[in-house]
Amino acid sequence: MSRVVVIVGATSGIGRATARAFAERGERLVLAARATQTLAEVRAECADVDVLTVPTDVTEPGALDALAGAATSRFGRIDVWVHTAAVMAYGRFDELPEHVFEQVVRTDLLAAAGSARVALRHFQAAGAGTLILTGSVLGHITAPYMSAYVASKWGLQGLVRTVQQELRDSPQIRLCMINPGSVDTPVYQQAANYLGRVGRPPPPIAGPQRVARAIVDCTDRPRREVSVGRLNAVLRFGFTVLPGVYDVLVGPLMRLAGLSGRPVDAHDGTVFAPNPAGEAVRGGHLPDLRQLARSVPGPPGAALRRWFT
Repeated sequence: MSRVVVIVGATSGIGRATARAFAERGERLVLAARATQTLAEVRAECADVDVLTVPTDVTEPGALDALAGAATSRFGRIDVWVHTAAVMAYGRFDELPEHVFEQVVRTDLLAAAGSARVALRHFQAAGAGTLILTGSVLGHITAPYMSAYVASKWGLQGLVRTVQQELRDSPQIRLCMINPGSVDTPVYQQAANYLGRVGRPPPPIAGPQRVARAIVDCTDRPRREVSVGRLNAVLRFGFTVLPGVYDVLVGPLMRLAGLSGRPVDAHDGTVFAPNPAGEAVRGGHLPDLRQLARSVPGPPGAALRRWFT
């Protein structure tokens, strides 16, 4: 029997890729995000499976409880809960408006904690379930001009480790943490910006489908933490073992690789409201290798299409 999978943050980037990946497996989906219009688009992309869409602002009191209620009313249970919702803001800490900083933390840390609380309540009642939260390599290292996002991901890392310890007496309830590095999603362009230059993911950049595959794989083979990114281990080593060298290099490297040359006026991005026009699986930071895969005939082309879609 197919599982019931709740995906929070399903309209863009990793969340949207994850919805497609679970749909390919025939799972029943509950898709949640702020933009009703984009939820309808993702529902159409997953048309071969049973899909419930629930417009949800994760920062609104009671919204996640209402989401869980809608899921159980429709399907009778929840087997997997995936939280990918996140926003981002660029700017020096002392120049980033306080209300923007607090809303990023509210979305990226407190709402993720809310998702975990709601999901675990249902899993405890059922006796089993898999909760997957999306962190970042920036939950283990730091980078300038991203203070709110970094603080949120460090907090989430600590929360997950603590809850994993508390779940040791509930072996059928699994909590997995997915920590991507740079990923080709629209979150960088959609970010609030008080720095004057548009952000971008520094290389090497992974495709969102790769992160989605890691998420789906954790439902079959749950693991405490999964890192997705070729340089994640190197960055964590440098941050921990060579902190002085790391701190000297991270600023120039961030300005060179993590920021584009495009100027931008100060704005709040999608921190407070969605931008449906900017939501997509990919952010355009990598070539669309799916098109290349479609042009390759025979078994090699089929293998490439499975990898990139």
